[in-house]
Amino acid sequence: MPTQPYLSINVNTGPSGRHLNFAQLVDLIRDQLTADQLPSGCRMPPVRVLAHQLGVSKNTVQRAYDELVARGLLESRERVGLFLSSPREDSPTVISQSQQKAHSPNFIDIPEGAIPHRRRSVPNEEPPIFLSGATIDPDLLPAEKFAACLRSVLKDRKSQMGTYPDVQGFLPLRQKIAQRLNRRGIPALPEHVVTTLGSQQCLDLVCRMLVEKKIATENPAYQIGKSLFEMNAVQLFGLPLNPFTGIDIEEWERRIAHARPGLLYLIPNFQNPTGYTYSTRELSQVVSLSNQYGFGLLEDDWGSDMLSFSEFRPSLRARGGEAVLYMNAFTKKLLPSLRLGYLVGDEQTTPALVKSKHVSILGTPLIVEAAVFEFLDRGYYDVHLRQLHAELDDRYRRCLDALRQTMPEEVRWTTPGGGPLLWFELPSRVSLERIASHLATKNVYILPSDPAFFGNPHLHGFRLCYSAIKPESMAQGIELLAEAVRKEL
Repeated sequence: MPTQPYLSINVNTGPSGRHLNFAQLVDLIRDQLTADQLPSGCRMPPVRVLAHQLGVSKNTVQRAYDELVARGLLESRERVGLFLSSPREDSPTVISQSQQKAHSPNFIDIPEGAIPHRRRSVPNEEPPIFLSGATIDPDLLPAEKFAACLRSVLKDRKSQMGTYPDVQGFLPLRQKIAQRLNRRGIPALPEHVVTTLGSQQCLDLVCRMLVEKKIATENPAYQIGKSLFEMNAVQLFGLPLNPFTGIDIEEWERRIAHARPGLLYLIPNFQNPTGYTYSTRELSQVVSLSNQYGFGLLEDDWGSDMLSFSEFRPSLRARGGEAVLYMNAFTKKLLPSLRLGYLVGDEQTTPALVKSKHVSILGTPLIVEAAVFEFLDRGYYDVHLRQLHAELDDRYRRCLDALRQTMPEEVRWTTPGGGPLLWFELPSRVSLERIASHLATKNVYILPSDPAFFGNPHLHGFRLCYSAIKPESMAQGIELLAEAVRKEL
């Protein structure tokens, strides 16, 4: 049986805060219970609690309670406590419990499918095969090495753990992040790095601080980012991206000239959900549009760390300079439960981002940031990335082999060169809904792509991920997918 909370009684002891005597306490409790129009059956504070609150003896409170019981205002229930008595029928002091219920706030409606979710595994059943989960197989993540760093932080930085963190983020970590970015030719200063609770908060902080609440992004878009912008009442429009042909810069310019966005949010390296990577020429064209039409740029670089030779991948900030906002996260590559990302701004934008973070969460967890710094400083992260690249490259090759061996000629897919996923494209006459339903009966699941598009989709497929599942499960899932596709053709 749940414990019933007791009444919170604020007994006015006067400006002096002096001790109350028995008679004064009886009158004060009676007056408050009457004035508050409380329903019968409310539990009174235990004697020791009220005595501690008022700074009087327990005997004084007990005598006051006994007097109120004698007057019929309170009733005692054995081994439970004291409760407000049921009143006389003519009493004006009691209202029903139903009248005590507050009104629910009115929240905005989130359309069904706007936020993707995966079916959870059920104990003692065959593990499902998720072909669209853009995560990393937990067996590939360095949990033990990170645990060692966490223990080291708790031991060596004990005094720091008892203080509030720097709102902008742990300085040694910001210095390390800036150092790593500069090695890739991405301009960054520690004073311009702001740590966040994962990449999603990067989007939220930027969204809050925009003066012009109009954002352009790729179509198809990063689905949860698209939903976040829409929930923040941002005017959002899409710029068509085809992973097989790239971007149509003339069409982009026409749409930008018409809509005049305040910000263009892009994922140039391993775009989600298509896996497309922009060419250096396309990045230069985007920077030129930014200068011509006066909008800001936000680069989401979530995927480059998962690609072999990522240090040679082009960066939008490297092409456009410090005015390009840059975001990334350790979440997917290190441990998803860390929820640690970062934004890089410049002298103009960083103070606003820090203020936005300050009023949102006060600060990111220092213990996590210090442990990630330790992980980077020991060289563990670079070793982990090399091992991760090798494993993802192997799974990528296996995925391509399985697709080439099983899929009909009418089906096509992208070749991103590694990483966690590729785009799987089907003929328009094939029903994605029927494919998904058929696969679900085989315990195989794909993520519908329609919510990632603006209007009618110009692609007809979904992201196929090979990073989250074991190679044998991936091969099995692709074979079942091929069977389902053949039935539709």
